[in-house]
Amino acid sequence: MKAVVIRTFGDAEGLEIVDLPVPVPGPGQVRIATEAIGVGGVDALIRRGALAAYGFREGHLLGSEVAGTVTAVGDGVDTSWIGRRVWAFTGLSGGYAEQAVAAVEDILPLPDDLAGADAVTLGGSGVVAHFALDRARLTPGETVLVRGAAGSIGITAVQLAARGGASAVAVTTSSAERGARLRALGATHVLDRSGEGGSDAPAGFDVVVDVVGGRELPLFLDKLNANGRYMAVGIIGGQPPTDFGMRLMDAFRKSLTFSTFSSDTVPAPERQAVRASQFAGAARGELHTVVHDVLPLSQAALAHREMDAGNVFGRVVLTP
Repeated sequence: MKAVVIRTFGDAEGLEIVDLPVPVPGPGQVRIATEAIGVGGVDALIRRGALAAYGFREGHLLGSEVAGTVTAVGDGVDTSWIGRRVWAFTGLSGGYAEQAVAAVEDILPLPDDLAGADAVTLGGSGVVAHFALDRARLTPGETVLVRGAAGSIGITAVQLAARGGASAVAVTTSSAERGARLRALGATHVLDRSGEGGSDAPAGFDVVVDVVGGRELPLFLDKLNANGRYMAVGIIGGQPPTDFGMRLMDAFRKSLTFSTFSSDTVPAPERQAVRASQFAGAARGELHTVVHDVLPLSQAALAHREMDAGNVFGRVVLTP
């Protein structure tokens, strides 16, 4: 089968198309003929070598979520899965391929009228957005800022915050055109990447959902209201300064809360219940996905170049 691996860490040109044996599902696993493959920010971090300390090596087969049809099952798995369309989490490896393997507890049947591209745009990101707002204890009437709102996590967080009764949903993004698209999805105020530019935006926010991280994270801590909650759900902009916690201590009397969030800490049945609900909502048109582009697997490097250049609004999807 065709697959994409990291030949050398670094820029997108280090990705390589290779021929690999078709994987055999082990006990408790299924094999999926992929129809859609999600390209995410964590893939870019792994490709650059930024996560090498966590055991990722050159030769790694990228990809964490796919949609497709189950073609085989391993021992202990109900054979009725064969022939069914599913979304699947493959871990942090194995998705950029014509055939992928996933644990049966990490797959979910797809509604007949939900496209595979929509499923891999929402499947992983929607759960992060949902539980980030849930852990932040967002209540109706509060104000929310979504930092890095042009990606699939941010786009879903904007919609969920608006549906949750937020009195204001501000976003940071790179252009007026993107701002207009985010307003159509529920944003009420558009700021630039530094958090400035919204003359009518709230002076402070009760909840910040941050996909970016990076050196400017402390500036957004300053935007929290008293008793504000900051949810860091990604670091696509790199690690924050090592002393960023001093911002919290300097604002001691505001009783601020800073939290990281990974969906890995949510029990699998809870993740799957939220995901199934979101898939059903997307199939009904109640929750919107944004697919930036659909490219063949052979153009995975182009997908990564577009991400690196900041050109992607939503998610790029690969097809075998």
